[in-house]
Amino acid sequence: MPLVIPGITTKASNPTEEWTHKLVGKSLTDGASTETAFSKSELPAQTRIITTGQMVTRDLNPDRLNVHLKEDGTVSHVVHG
Repeated sequence: MPLVIPGITTKASNPTEEWTHKLVGKSLTDGASTETAFSKSELPAQTRIITTGQMVTRDLNPDRLNVHLKEDGTVSHVVHG
């Protein structure tokens, strides 16, 4: 039986899931991507980075990627909307 690792050996079913596998647990950086950091320049044009406690509008934009950061600066989760 082959080894199955979600998001690595299987195709993610939707864009939100794909971005979740790429970003969760990593920090965002202005520099190059590494094992523990993801370059902001590689994010989609319509991306909103949301820090803990930050106020945001509730407008719905299904194409916008919302990246939620923990207090330590690592990505906790992502959603489209």
